Amino acid sequence: MAQATTTADTNAGAVEWGRSVRVSNLWRDAFRRYCQNRLAAAAAIFIVLLALAAIFGPMLLPYSYAHQDYSAINQSSSGSHLFGTDYLGRDMLVRLLFGARISLSVGLIVQFVIVLIGVPFGLAAGFYGGIIDTILMRLVDILYAMPSLLFVIIIMTFLRGILGTPGGNSILKEIATLNAQLGGLLGVFIGLGLISWLTVARIVRAQTLSLKRREFVEAARGSGASNRRLMFRHILPNSLAPIIVAVTLGIPQAILYEAGISFLGLGVTPPMPSWGVMISESIRYLRSFPYMLLFPAIGLSITVLAFNFLGDGLRDALDPWSEH
Repeated sequence: MAQATTTADTNAGAVEWGRSVRVSNLWRDAFRRYCQNRLAAAAAIFIVLLALAAIFGPMLLPYSYAHQDYSAINQSSSGSHLFGTDYLGRDMLVRLLFGARISLSVGLIVQFVIVLIGVPFGLAAGFYGGIIDTILMRLVDILYAMPSLLFVIIIMTFLRGILGTPGGNSILKEIATLNAQLGGLLGVFIGLGLISWLTVARIVRAQTLSLKRREFVEAARGSGASNRRLMFRHILPNSLAPIIVAVTLGIPQAILYEAGISFLGLGVTPPMPSWGVMISESIRYLRSFPYMLLFPAIGLSITVLAFNFLGDGLRDALDPWSEH
């Protein structure tokens, strides 16, 4: 009996080592294939530069996003204001960089919430199956039937209603303080996080159904691994590739949602800048000062395209069957 146990452990260890080598080679080959995709590599460089500019750029400029220069209202590009000023004399470059910070923050935080909810749901549904799978997937189907933008607008309106009411208990005051520190984006994080995890949950469920009967999982199960270890040590690491692609492609969608909500006046709280707010405010000045609309629209478009190219490049690079 002891000999049989030792043999099973040895076999499981051999399978685990072989799987680790294959996973390592997969990531190395994926990086090589990704670098060969020039458009995707350029998109990754642009995103890194944009993130650095959004983080450090406002610190290096002499103006804040709310500073008003009354002597330079609606002024085009000049030495003191490289991208010009808006209708209140605020520097456009600083506001664009803060808008980039808002967009990137929304994209990343929302995807973090999506992974936090969607991955456990998908793992549980695919691994356990039966009634658990049925209940969780029917919940996903119900949420899929709801219009995403309408759901986020309802969440934003509800939060603004209860947080804007005078008085209230200490919990609401703490939430209101947090919302103010986030520039009024708490509802965006909650709304997009609650409605956007469905795709990740379905992807993880499909991967789990495909992997839970594979040889290395059966070997680990035979060596006495618990269900938790099987899910998070053996199945989840082998599902990372499609999760990464889904998250990367979900970032531009979250950015567009935030821009649309802010355009409608339900996003960030003024004077906090957002690309959607800047586009909304500049429409009335389109004929006289088109640069006020042009800069945030170009920034939003290029950023969304860059993340889409990044996601497409990752999808091709992480596909072991793709040929380059």
